[in-house]
Amino acid sequence: MQNQSIISGNQSHRGPNKSPLAIVKPDTSTGAEWWRGAVIYQIYPRSFLDTNGDGIGDLPGIVEKLDYVASLGVDGIWLSPFFTSPMSDFGYDVSDYCDVDPVFGVMADFDRLVEKAHALGLKVVIDQVYSHSSDQHSWFQESKQSRDNPKNDWYVWADAEADGSPPNNWLSVFGGPGWSWDPGREQYYFHNFLPSQPDLNAHNPEVQEAILDTARFWLDRGVDGFRLDALNFLMHDPQLRDNPPVRDPKSTLPFDCQDHVFNKSHADIIGFLERLRAMMDEYPDTFTVAEIGGEYSVQEMQDYTSGDNRLNTAYGFQFLESDELTPAVIRSSIERWDPTDGVTGWPSWAFSNHDRPRAVSRWGTENAGPEFAKMLVTLLACLRGCAFLYQGEELGLPQGKVPYEQLVDPEGINNWPNHLDRDGTRTPMPWNNSECFAGFSANAPWLPIDARHMLLAVETQEPDTGSVLNYTRAFLTKRQSMHALKQGNLDFIDTPAPLLAFDRTHNGQTLRCVFNLSPDQQAFTISTEGLVVWATDGAEKTGPLPAYGCMILEVTE
Repeated sequence: MQNQSIISGNQSHRGPNKSPLAIVKPDTSTGAEWWRGAVIYQIYPRSFLDTNGDGIGDLPGIVEKLDYVASLGVDGIWLSPFFTSPMSDFGYDVSDYCDVDPVFGVMADFDRLVEKAHALGLKVVIDQVYSHSSDQHSWFQESKQSRDNPKNDWYVWADAEADGSPPNNWLSVFGGPGWSWDPGREQYYFHNFLPSQPDLNAHNPEVQEAILDTARFWLDRGVDGFRLDALNFLMHDPQLRDNPPVRDPKSTLPFDCQDHVFNKSHADIIGFLERLRAMMDEYPDTFTVAEIGGEYSVQEMQDYTSGDNRLNTAYGFQFLESDELTPAVIRSSIERWDPTDGVTGWPSWAFSNHDRPRAVSRWGTENAGPEFAKMLVTLLACLRGCAFLYQGEELGLPQGKVPYEQLVDPEGINNWPNHLDRDGTRTPMPWNNSECFAGFSANAPWLPIDARHMLLAVETQEPDTGSVLNYTRAFLTKRQSMHALKQGNLDFIDTPAPLLAFDRTHNGQTLRCVFNLSPDQQAFTISTEGLVVWATDGAEKTGPLPAYGCMILEVTE
């Protein structure tokens, strides 16, 4: 065991478990922007709760469970797409940006959702997919008709090479070429994702204005912010130059063998973001968070959030794509964000989401148990930035097992067996273990429910004072009063792995956070006077830090 002198205290407090549905409203007493340091709960609507028996989650189901969400102590919700869509990519192929797909309900359901969320003190953030639309969208249907119609330049069109091949070597994230031939226009159109997801030409000012109109539509309906999907895919190189190869690709997938400097990440994206921010500022207290992937994501996250005229925050895939959880992984990501330089923006972090395998399975072992899940929730919410908690993380759900014959995700099917297993992270939310489909639906759901999830259902964890669910509620509720965790600077303390320690400091308060990232207990010695304001079971000021244990100390010296 390592022996490290980093923490001490004179009192231990774990906080009482909340009653099952005690509503926890966010603390707004500091006057800071609501989103700074917020914990936002991501809801994947297809998999949250089905109220009409078709096997697919819907907006009325979300409304029904908003009390549950509010009881967790989070600040808001992020809804993955619920817009009209042929569902080739399960809502990320939008055919009408300003309507609700019938599978999820009607607009009145969304209005009820916003009204109830706000009554519970929850902010509502929704997805916006600006880089591409569905090929069934009326814009694309018009654009493909001819080369001289009013929307002919709303998408990325190009002539074939002399031999009939695509205009360049750009590839699709989901596999295959990034170009598809349209026989009507006798041109290729570009798609970073599926052929049914043609890329919008956001260089076109008319397209930008249409996007801003979409944003206004939802802001006028009361939403509090947007999560901007695949934002660095918004603009391409107008010269259509070939992407160069990568010398040492991270995988054998063809897409990973190119350096994606021309099919995305164009410098003009920043100008559009400044237009978007100016419009958002017309709606007080609204919020923008960008999804940024790729090799240059950290720099782009900072570029897109620097100053006060761009986005509020952004998140990347540093943790979502990491195969291990180590102090070095945490430090290498956090230390890139310097709060003292006057330029670097505010980051956001996620350990799991609808696109990547769940962290409990990705980073843990089969025997990690609930203490690992508790530690992950605590660590995520202690990092400087906004925290995105994916539905089921508060239950400690492992990655769902979905057999090949039941896969529905096009990316997973195309890349089998070396796929990202997005279906396994999107399986339905288990509400109880007394019904066939875990209380999610009266009928067979769109994805199967893992039998292990039934044992971790909400109804099962509610009466268990030591459950991951009740731990999450207690910690996030306590965190509402820990202003240093929400807004403070972060300074790492040098400790040998697998211990991770850092201070969060704000307005004279310093909270020292210590984590054991390993399945073995780690020793430490007392060196600092202070009050232990939070600790997981078995973590005592005079003893070793247990497996996956953590403590938070308010430093008084």
